[in-house]
Amino acid sequence: MKIAVLGSGGVGGFYGGRLANAGYDVSFVARGAHLAAMRSRGLTIENAAQGNIHVPRVKVTDDPATIGEVDLVLIAVKLWDTEAAARAVKPIVGAHTAVLSLQNGVIKDDIMRREFGAAAVIGGVAYVGTRIARPGVILQTGTLQRLVFGEYDGARSVRAGELLDALLRAGIQAELSEDIRRTLWEKYVFLVGLSGTTTTMRMPIGPIRENPQTRAFLLDLMKETVAVGRAHGVHLPEDYAEQRLAFADTVAPDMSSSMHHDLEHGNRLEVAWLSGGVVQLGQAAGVEAPANRAVWDILALHATGKRTA
Repeated sequence: MKIAVLGSGGVGGFYGGRLANAGYDVSFVARGAHLAAMRSRGLTIENAAQGNIHVPRVKVTDDPATIGEVDLVLIAVKLWDTEAAARAVKPIVGAHTAVLSLQNGVIKDDIMRREFGAAAVIGGVAYVGTRIARPGVILQTGTLQRLVFGEYDGARSVRAGELLDALLRAGIQAELSEDIRRTLWEKYVFLVGLSGTTTTMRMPIGPIRENPQTRAFLLDLMKETVAVGRAHGVHLPEDYAEQRLAFADTVAPDMSSSMHHDLEHGNRLEVAWLSGGVVQLGQAAGVEAPANRAVWDILALHATGKRTA
């Protein structure tokens, strides 16, 4: 299996690095200091709990067209780069290439289908806490590293089975979903709540879930997301937001979101695709989402970030 990874940061670097470490033919697309470090020193995944993984030599480029046609493209860029990423990988996507986005949100695959056709796209959700610690090094916090994916028609295709085998051999906790659209929305519900509260309140989940007022706001964000998903025909239980709130009580109190991290570092935010996405999808279905509108409005002046590099 020949694999290309576009977006070699926390998520792409982690999953691509695990696959490369297992001996699979993986080519990374990176840029800047991260690209230079991977060329000279390879790729390292640091994990204090489970030990480090070092791949001393990796294939890495800043030009996807040099990779050649592949069997699988993993897309792991930020959401605002989705269209640009799709255009960049077109030279390496053949008639039988699978395209799997591990980005946040629920509209990413709509864009991929528009660019590559419905048959090319596999839906996927990644659960892992990672970031670039320094050029060439991915830091994994905790031990969670789960990847759920599947065909949109629910079938267990040959390519999905081959990918599942590859991920399992690479030591990744992977599983197939028979309803990948619901799987995407299940993550989206919690992510919208987590990112919306931690970023607007500049606090981790612990204090937010303990305070009655902020806890209620967290629940409101998730309830609106569930209502919008159900209005779009997604098979979410009516009480799914309450289920996710109960789950929020079980996670580490210092858990935060990548959007909160981006705000703290002056980076661009994905708010237009998270809470903003709920608002826009709600408008299309005739469902109001005032709490998510508040998050989108509050973060509007921070959405483009402070840094241009």
